[in-house]
Amino acid sequence: MVTKKGVHYAGYGSQIIRIFVKTLPAQSGSNRHTGDCPDFLLYLSVYGVDQVYPRLYSVEGNSDSTPFYFICICVENEYENLSTILLTSVVVIFQPELRKMLEQLGQKKFMASIFPLDAGKEVQERFTDKTINELVKACFDMGEARTGALIVIEQNIRLSEYERTGINVDAVLTSQLLINIFEHNTPLHDGAVLVRGNRIVAATCYLPLSDNMELSKQLGTRHRAGVGISEVSDSLTIIVSEETGQVSMAQNGQLSRGLTSAELRSALIKAQNKKVVTNSKLRHLLKGRMRHEEDKAD
Repeated sequence: MVTKKGVHYAGYGSQIIRIFVKTLPAQSGSNRHTGDCPDFLLYLSVYGVDQVYPRLYSVEGNSDSTPFYFICICVENEYENLSTILLTSVVVIFQPELRKMLEQLGQKKFMASIFPLDAGKEVQERFTDKTINELVKACFDMGEARTGALIVIEQNIRLSEYERTGINVDAVLTSQLLINIFEHNTPLHDGAVLVRGNRIVAATCYLPLSDNMELSKQLGTRHRAGVGISEVSDSLTIIVSEETGQVSMAQNGQLSRGLTSAELRSALIKAQNKKVVTNSKLRHLLKGRMRHEEDKAD
């Protein structure tokens, strides 16, 4: 049962707080006189004086220093409620992320996404798969439109001397850019385009003509230039015939005519020289651990 002393202090304290609240300036757009003091702190104070403080004096033997402890009880009660509210809020706010995480756990891909085993892999290639797609598309689009083209793809031997004979372009290779370069009556359509990596480095380049007498007399300057550059370098040259629309390829002094898109793509993939290099010690350790577990299971 609450002592008279506790009730007296509680009633007196609550009256002081209410008078203090009324003296604070009113918040803008509100009829409540709370000023800059947060509502929940005022609530804690009134709640503590009205409810908690009398309980402290209900225990016989409490000293006059007890008023210092009622704040702790108020804060503890309110933080218990606050933690529940925060936990519920987190679940509601991050519902999509939590759902995705649970789905990944169900698919057994969660740990792989955090610790990918291919993190130490490094891909080495002359040009990307996207560049291959753009080259194949451009060549066969120009073939259908009977637009002649001569495209030299640099490999190990650098073709700087032939690059200097042309006009510097230095642009990312795209099918539309190639088509625009070789379009009839444009400033850059005459000559060869030099490709290095994923970029067109130069256009209107002059190439050496082949003296090979075995080449067909029907072949024009474009085809002879393609074979000629392949005789003096390890480059791969694509030729699109303006008369027939056929796509041909010259490499190592040999000319392959009438290629399909699949054949051209296969040749470009070979020239891409794609390699996957693993340099992660962690990956080797994980692989060794997996082999050890497999041997134990056997």
